[in-house]
Amino acid sequence: VQLVESGGDLAQPGGSLRLSCEASGFTLESNIIAWFRQAPGKEREGVACIIIADDIKYYSSSAAERFRLFVDRAKSTIYLQMNDLEVEDTAVYYCATVRHSGPGCPLQNDQYDYWGPGTQATVSS
Repeated sequence: VQLVESGGDLAQPGGSLRLSCEASGFTLESNIIAWFRQAPGKEREGVACIIIADDIKYYSSSAAERFRLFVDRAKSTIYLQMNDLEVEDTAVYYCATVRHSGPGCPLQNDQYDYWGPGTQATVSS
């Protein structure tokens, strides 16, 4: 299993970034994919997750109004579109995966088996 994030960059407040998570080594439809982030000095927190087979998505309260998940199955890539960025969105963003085995998709760190190395997104004027 391999996950590789990309797309992190410097953006201005109010701007947008699109992060990518390229997945390989497993059947995408069998898994849940989640995005987490870790800001300096803070714990890693769940941002959004998707049950790939059902295309069911969940968002944290901080992401629900501004972030969107979508999947390109042909490319085995999961995207996190982040709009109306805030300075508080500055963090290293990680994607993670686990085999789907129950209802819903969790946004807790300890529920995921595989992680990417992360991509840095910085929001600053």
